[in-house]
Amino acid sequence: HVRIAMEALDQLLLACHCQSINLFVESFLKMVAKLLESEKPDLQILGTNSFVKFANIEEDTPSYHRSYDFFVSRFSEMSHSGHHDPDTRARIRMSGIKGLQGVVRKTVNDELQANIWEPQHMEKIVPSLLFNLQHSEERESRSPSPLERAEKERETPPELAERCLRELLGRAAYGNIKNAIKPVLVHLDNHALWEPKVFATGCFRIIMYSIQPQHSHLVIQQLLGHLDANGRSAAPIRAGIVEVLSEAAAIAASGSVGPTVLEVFNTLLRQLRLSIDSGARKSRECEERNFQEAVIRTIGSFAGTLPPYQQSEVMLFIMNKVPLPSSQHSMEPGNDGENRNRLTQAMLLKSLLQVSAGFQSSSMLTALPSTFLDRLLSAALLDDPEIRLFVLEILGTFIDRRGNRHKLSPGSAAGDVAALKLKVEKCSRQDSVFMKKHGQQLFRHIFLASKEEKNSRDHFQALFRLLALLSLELGTEEVLVDLVRLVLALQ
Repeated sequence: HVRIAMEALDQLLLACHCQSINLFVESFLKMVAKLLESEKPDLQILGTNSFVKFANIEEDTPSYHRSYDFFVSRFSEMSHSGHHDPDTRARIRMSGIKGLQGVVRKTVNDELQANIWEPQHMEKIVPSLLFNLQHSEERESRSPSPLERAEKERETPPELAERCLRELLGRAAYGNIKNAIKPVLVHLDNHALWEPKVFATGCFRIIMYSIQPQHSHLVIQQLLGHLDANGRSAAPIRAGIVEVLSEAAAIAASGSVGPTVLEVFNTLLRQLRLSIDSGARKSRECEERNFQEAVIRTIGSFAGTLPPYQQSEVMLFIMNKVPLPSSQHSMEPGNDGENRNRLTQAMLLKSLLQVSAGFQSSSMLTALPSTFLDRLLSAALLDDPEIRLFVLEILGTFIDRRGNRHKLSPGSAAGDVAALKLKVEKCSRQDSVFMKKHGQQLFRHIFLASKEEKNSRDHFQALFRLLALLSLELGTEEVLVDLVRLVLALQ
């Protein structure tokens, strides 16, 4: 009888003219609500199907007083169904997701109707979809029975949840992104899903590809804020957030990191510094080191999406943060302080190396401005061998603009140079001006760096590459004469 009554209501609903539909809808929704409140799964599913049919009807006139709060709550509850029978459970969950999709479709385009983007609705809808997405891994890990294989063609709750989430995010306007992303972050926190990061990365991949590209930077800003909020969480959790950030940055279109580029790097460098301070305790050293590596990779990933002029700003910004004896940044006293200084220098220069690896500049004057070069060269004479090696490699990446760096090694010098297929072009006027201005300072620091007692084989290989690159990229007659003098002095 219930089925026949609902079928009659459905037919009436479809036959209703636009003007009179509002008069009928209230009674119809009361009937649907009664079915959803029933304890019988079949009646719940019947009610959902009727609601979905109603959701697909386009109304001409909005209804200001209609509320969908009950439906959002009930459909979310159904999406989390824990029914003892697996098939019934899947059917109820599918119905719940379809119902939520119906609510979204019904309300999302009409500003005057219930605002589905409000936090109290998003906090129910988004976790319900994520909960079902989460259970896709469980299904995949079991080997399917013959019956399950036959049903493979039918859509599963995780597939429908993903489709619904993509649709929801695709409709999100600029002002609604925050409310849609916040429940995702809370869900990942509550269910400890940042570590391992597979699910979190998958979620944000869906988010980044579903939202409108011009909103990408809002997601990135929320992730950065969340990283700051988790400053005291365990290192693996922070590393998970940073890895997700890195993925999101790679997907975000070039330049869509938004207007606050330096703020992004400031947050990451601050986290690096905090991690170095807490890593001083031996018990957490290994975890913190993994987190630091993740931050450095993310800095490189972010920088790779930026245009060259912003990359050079970022490099100057990072270089100014490196604590040097001659700089404004205070060097911490004592043994512990020295150790922290050394770690900070190493991590920041490693970050700089990541950024400089993807940097392309036509002129050395713009690539290495005086303030930047002075600080970099003063780091080349520090006691720590690891830091000196980073500086030599950074200089090499700046000078090498034609990809010759990887073809050069001391072993390659003995044979025929033509076989290396090196790219050589005439030194530009701007580059020769750069060498007239900074050449002597550069050669002096290379000479002093080569005399350091703790130098290893790696240092001499890096010095060899640097000298070879100088002769290839900036080799005017005066520079070549100076290089010969320098090499003779090194003997």
